[in-house]
Amino acid sequence: MARILEDLSHDSVNRFLLREQYEPKDLFIELRPHINLSGGTLSGDDTVIDKPYSDPNLTELIGYFWSGKHHRVVKGI
Repeated sequence: MARILEDLSHDSVNRFLLREQYEPKDLFIELRPHINLSGGTLSGDDTVIDKPYSDPNLTELIGYFWSGKHHRVVKGI
């Protein structure tokens, strides 16, 4: 998967998101079946926490994500 993301530029993702006119409610509609909505506060954040030594096969949330800090795809949460 990381190899696919290496060829994907940050600018092309931004252009796609601007062209498609997604709104926060669109993300909520996609995620709603996967979250428990019984009280509390739902907060979203696009921060990537680097996990360079973690095994993605052993930890469900570990994956490859674009990092604005590193300006490249990194392994993290």
